Amino acid sequence: MVVFWSYPPTRKQLTGSLIVFFTGVSLFTAGAYLSFLNIAPQQARAKARSDYVKARLRKLVQED
Repeated sequence: MVVFWSYPPTRKQLTGSLIVFFTGVSLFTAGAYLSFLNIAPQQARAKARSDYVKARLRKLVQED
């Protein structure tokens, strides 16, 4: 979609837009970095929960 303005943005408006854009990019990058940094502990917790549920179900099925 192409946007047509009635008047071109001023230098101050362009600068403000760029600052907001790069702030958003930096926040997104920081979030992605922290997400990848913490992925191993999250996977370990998920595996532990899964193993616990499997063991619990096996125990319940074998008791019958």
